[in-house]
Amino acid sequence: MGSVRLENVTKRYSDVTAVDDMNITIEDGEFVSFVGPSGCGKSTTLEMIGGLTTQSEGSVYIDGTDVTDLPPKDRNLAMVFQNIALFPHMDVFDNMSYGLRIRGAEDEAIERRVDEAVETLKLEGMLDRMPSELSGGQRQRVAIGRAIVRDPEVFLMDEPLANLDAKLRVHMRTELQRIQRKLGVTAIYVTHDQEEAMTMSDRVAIINDGELQQIAPPLTCYEEPTNVFVAGFIGSPSMNFLEGTVADGRFESEIVSLDAPGVDASTDVTLGIRPEDIYPVDDHRAPTTVGTVRAEVDVIEPIGEKMFVYLRPEAADSPVEERGRAERDSLLMSVSPETELAEDEAIEVAFDQSSIHLFDAASGNALVHGLEREPTPTT
Repeated sequence: MGSVRLENVTKRYSDVTAVDDMNITIEDGEFVSFVGPSGCGKSTTLEMIGGLTTQSEGSVYIDGTDVTDLPPKDRNLAMVFQNIALFPHMDVFDNMSYGLRIRGAEDEAIERRVDEAVETLKLEGMLDRMPSELSGGQRQRVAIGRAIVRDPEVFLMDEPLANLDAKLRVHMRTELQRIQRKLGVTAIYVTHDQEEAMTMSDRVAIINDGELQQIAPPLTCYEEPTNVFVAGFIGSPSMNFLEGTVADGRFESEIVSLDAPGVDASTDVTLGIRPEDIYPVDDHRAPTTVGTVRAEVDVIEPIGEKMFVYLRPEAADSPVEERGRAERDSLLMSVSPETELAEDEAIEVAFDQSSIHLFDAASGNALVHGLEREPTPTT
């Protein structure tokens, strides 16, 4: 009942294109997050779905009906924004029931819907409180309650947790997931926080410069990014990138040389490897690794369950007496906190073969996710 479809939706402001030819289909009951850097067009896209902004081109469909020219009040949507905007002179009950009352709902129906929302949101005993008497999390739940009492087909949420402290944000995003699944309503959630998008969503839509880069389940975006932008944006800390070439089944760069069997390319490429997929060569827990990078430990950051190690790589083909830091590339490695390393220590690291990504240097598009193993010689 709450599917959403955008067909060739574009929004221009004078000579600036905020959203460019957006095509997205969101199924009934899905939780989809729009994520990307500030100014990428994610909020504008949400506003066009809600009817708050008129698209320059394209069409918007909700539950198969073209709503392109309908005002927001006729789209059966509920919106929750970063600015909670409760009426300060109304108590919780009046705030939550306001939308139903202006639509002329009967008192019995209003009380029933508010009671259902109160139970869902765990707001029992708070109906007579004023917004000033509530905590930030409680005010946010009231704002969500005001939306769900209307029984909308689609929830639109634009960074609704941005004003909460870190601990409360984690709690509230769990609450939002629970509420959305209980109600079975379609939810579209805008955030610049990729961790929120990854943990909350059935699918993530990554947007950059007004263009959809990839829409897929979170792990697919993480393990099989469609291009360099997605690879660098999804994941914290970010993926390492090394510029090089592939020719005759071998990748060559300033700091590492490794076999790349099965890669059908003879061009400039970008190699991507995540920090957790780099291992000291003597780590017995390492999977099948390829390539060897000589490096010096620059900075060590222990953060509890893992340790970040910033490396200064050396040029791969330099003789011992001429070894120095490779100017173009640096590496970040994530290891167990028990790993014994010291700053300025010379070490060798290698890459998890199955977790290497290769991208076309010109277009940025993905070529390979995971290198094949060399065939075992037969005797």
